[in-house]
Amino acid sequence: MKKIFYWCPYLSDVATITNVINSAISLKKYKKKSQISLLETIGDWQFERENLSKYNIKIDKLSNLNFDTNKVGFFKSRLYLLYIFFLNFFPFVRLLKIKKPDFLIIHLLTSLPLLSLIFFKFKTKFILRISGLPKLNFFRKFFWKLSSRNIYLVTCPSKETLEYLKKLNIFEEKKLKILYDPIINVSNINKKNKMVQDKIDHNNFFLNIGRLTNQKNQILLINTFNILIKKNKNLILYIVGEGEKRFQLQEKIETLKLQNNIFLIGYKENVFPYIKKARAVIISSLWEDPGAVMIEASFCNTTVISSNCPNGPNEFISNNQGGYLFESNKLNSLENSINIFLNDSQKQIFKKKIFAKKKTKNYTIYNHYKLLNKILNA
Repeated sequence: MKKIFYWCPYLSDVATITNVINSAISLKKYKKKSQISLLETIGDWQFERENLSKYNIKIDKLSNLNFDTNKVGFFKSRLYLLYIFFLNFFPFVRLLKIKKPDFLIIHLLTSLPLLSLIFFKFKTKFILRISGLPKLNFFRKFFWKLSSRNIYLVTCPSKETLEYLKKLNIFEEKKLKILYDPIINVSNINKKNKMVQDKIDHNNFFLNIGRLTNQKNQILLINTFNILIKKNKNLILYIVGEGEKRFQLQEKIETLKLQNNIFLIGYKENVFPYIKKARAVIISSLWEDPGAVMIEASFCNTTVISSNCPNGPNEFISNNQGGYLFESNKLNSLENSINIFLNDSQKQIFKKKIFAKKKTKNYTIYNHYKLLNKILNA
């Protein structure tokens, strides 16, 4: 029986968390004899405990502290990260020495396990999981370089990211592997689609889903719709999500007098009723890798209009075969893509939907399991 542990301390609800849970579920579902455990630092998995127990996924606590990290600001979040690092470093080392998992798959706050790999010898094989487009500041590059010799493998969520890491020449090329994110949990999505829907006031709307942050770039959407609405007053845009940019975005909507056309409707635990009813889902991000909303929308047969940002949307949409790409952060390009969609034939739109739906097979939990199992048995 192989023991596979996951390291993924987190402070906010990001897509990586769902991917870690789905990855662990995929191993328990299709590799039943494996022992799966998530390492908990300051109570980060406490709200998922009941859900994980259904799949016999264990949680190994490194400390007895439970912090509520919801809605922490930028400065406070950095303090929490330092606290996680110093509080959990030696408990982490001790646990690996005692329990000796076969593999440790590491996400987020990778500096702690990578530093331990430099100073200690473990029987455990460390797999560095790249989640999203890697931003290589000095410290991250330093830790990656120092620990690269002792890392067993590095997995990438897209071919573009794999090629990017090859060029950096930090890791041996043979250690770089593709591992698509387990975004599509078919039974879970079907269950959510059957839930009682929120009341949706409009029948013909565009949809954006994501945290209200610089990365998701919703300000571009508002400015673009300001132009489009002057020509078509019936256009409606729903923006689902919360974040530090909410006040700025709401102020922009009110300044442009778009309150009857653009709606910030907050965080929604179940977004699938909105996705299925939307005219199209628009991804305005400055970077993604590859973009969970794009893949979920495609699985639900909803048209995707996405920025051609690094790293992944173009790989998925394949030069407009599976949707509509526009130049990242270019208002005129987004306006043009929306107009092309509005004027396209239903046959052409349907053809793009079919292409995208087929591509989502790469991102099912079963396909993720097959690729991960191959890595674990290499």
